Amino acid sequence: MTVLSIQNVSCVYPAAGKAESVHALKNITLDIDSGEFVVALGASGCGKSTLLNMIAGFIAPTEGEITLKGQAVTGPGADRSVVFQKHALLPWLNVLDNVAFGLKIQKKGRAERERIARQFIQLLGLEKFEKSAVYMLSGGMQQRVGIARALTCDPEILLMDEPLGALDALTRERAQELILKIWNDTRKVIFLITHSVEEALFMGTKLIVMSPRPGRVSHVFDLPFSKRYLETGDARAVKASADFIALRERVLELILVDDEGTGHE
Repeated sequence: MTVLSIQNVSCVYPAAGKAESVHALKNITLDIDSGEFVVALGASGCGKSTLLNMIAGFIAPTEGEITLKGQAVTGPGADRSVVFQKHALLPWLNVLDNVAFGLKIQKKGRAERERIARQFIQLLGLEKFEKSAVYMLSGGMQQRVGIARALTCDPEILLMDEPLGALDALTRERAQELILKIWNDTRKVIFLITHSVEEALFMGTKLIVMSPRPGRVSHVFDLPFSKRYLETGDARAVKASADFIALRERVLELILVDDEGTGHE
């Protein structure tokens, strides 16, 4: 079942002063089905963040329409949660209160919001730190708090804007595995943008490769690697497999070369 539908969407940022207008996206059409993990990949400036921000409702398309379960996206809503590259936590609140913050905005009572928040704190392995100040946590743990907070509102779709980009290599790999396990447990639709080809191939069930500005979907790949990891639990074996390496090199080539065509595999 299609959860999110993006139909013929374009985005033009108007000119400021003497600068020319920027055509960020052109004729993006994409359907995302229930339970999919979709990753957008492309060179800097291809419009990945613009697309995510339009799905979130932060900016409106210049042309076209985005619908979530048949309803037009006209602004931010509780049916979409965003995890940013910088965790955007509230430093004066502890872990529990940060995770429960969205529920407080929804005016749920303290007992109910703490009960729900603790479920996701446990899911993210943070139960020993719920009373800790977030500035005392490592970068990886802060991102886990951000993910837990995004999940507490039970969104239809979880939007992730390069959430692992600031982490060291080892923490990043562990975070990739954790997010996949959470996705497998919750079956939430996830839309993630990244600059890492390896991360995109490992985490997604579907990869969209975007062309340079104006951003278009140039290629779509259905991916087996996240399922393979969840079946085996061996991330290194998945990333070292011949088909993973071959596809990684092909996608890298697509990004490096301005490919005007489109395709689906």
